[in-house]
Amino acid sequence: MDGNQAEAIYFSRQGFKEKTLADAAAGSKEFDVMLTSTYDIGRYAPFMDPIDDLVDDEVFKIFPPNAIATQTFDGHVYGVPNDLSLHFLYYREDYIGRLLSDPDWQARYESISEERLGKRLSPKPPSEWTWDDYTASALFFTRSINPDSPTRFGTVLQLKNLLFNIMLWQSTAASHGGDWRDGAGKVTVNNDAFRRGLELYKTIVDNRATPGASSSFEYGEANGAFGSGQVAFMVQWNAAVTELNDPAQNLAVAGKFALTRQPAGPLGPKTHFHSLGLGVSKSSDNKDDARKFLRWLATNKEANTLYIQLGGAPPVTDAIMATVADERPDMLLMGEHAAKYGFVMNGGAGEHALRIYEIQAENFTGYWAGDMSEDEALANVESEMTELFAK
Repeated sequence: MDGNQAEAIYFSRQGFKEKTLADAAAGSKEFDVMLTSTYDIGRYAPFMDPIDDLVDDEVFKIFPPNAIATQTFDGHVYGVPNDLSLHFLYYREDYIGRLLSDPDWQARYESISEERLGKRLSPKPPSEWTWDDYTASALFFTRSINPDSPTRFGTVLQLKNLLFNIMLWQSTAASHGGDWRDGAGKVTVNNDAFRRGLELYKTIVDNRATPGASSSFEYGEANGAFGSGQVAFMVQWNAAVTELNDPAQNLAVAGKFALTRQPAGPLGPKTHFHSLGLGVSKSSDNKDDARKFLRWLATNKEANTLYIQLGGAPPVTDAIMATVADERPDMLLMGEHAAKYGFVMNGGAGEHALRIYEIQAENFTGYWAGDMSEDEALANVESEMTELFAK
């Protein structure tokens, strides 16, 4: 554009946010445009230039106002959203189809659920699952529990000590009524909702219904387990759809899985969601060109359509989504799930959000690994969150 060229800077997913923040705070001129997220704008904002003046009716033809709002902090827009991140339940249609039609499998499922969970549950379509159904299905499709299972494990959990994995997990707590704080600002993580969510994962871990190496798993390893046919279903980021449906990368599952909403708790299904975006570094020496690029990105239908076709997931208007629905049906599902089930924890877009996710990851993964008790993990998180919010 205008004869300009751009170079992308890559570094590890683990530690990415910390490095970006450190570089931005130090006034680094290494980058002009920086990656932003709904949950870290509050920390990055002091080191970015607002782009309010770039947002007008032309932008709203591409991105709806609620998408722009996910890149807004303290009344100012700091980024152009380029991807919406949320979670689907991915499941093998062939295996679930047999479970719903084979009386012998159904009887075995009921027996396993009663024996292992103390509840006699009957199989349901995944679109109707509660978290109990999710857990019972994970046990049924684990070969060490059910020798007739076509998969080694029922599901795959991402248990690495990593903040993104807590984002995946926290729908279990939210669907049971959990939130970081109440309306008065009091930290509310040490309660039944968070305990229920923690114990759901622990039950799956203790029954070895997730691969043994799950304590080191994140996005890529979970895709590998599902894509190789080792597991029957998983909760995963929406970004995995295109990759898993590519026969060249995942022949074992391409075209064989379906998507639905996450399992429900008493408050129904919930999904964490946030947008990733691009904004201007305050220290940039090329702000005019950076702003031109963001304006082009925010108003160009063809660029955003091409990005969708290449596997991206920008939170564009329904009119644009409709034009790609045949080749990317997950885009419509993404919009529907964000509207119906999406949530942000109270404080989840503030300046302390990243550190809170890290604190939870440090302690909750310790509980799932058996290194600390549930009481200890929750007490640690409650104490550190209370201290952060008091600053």
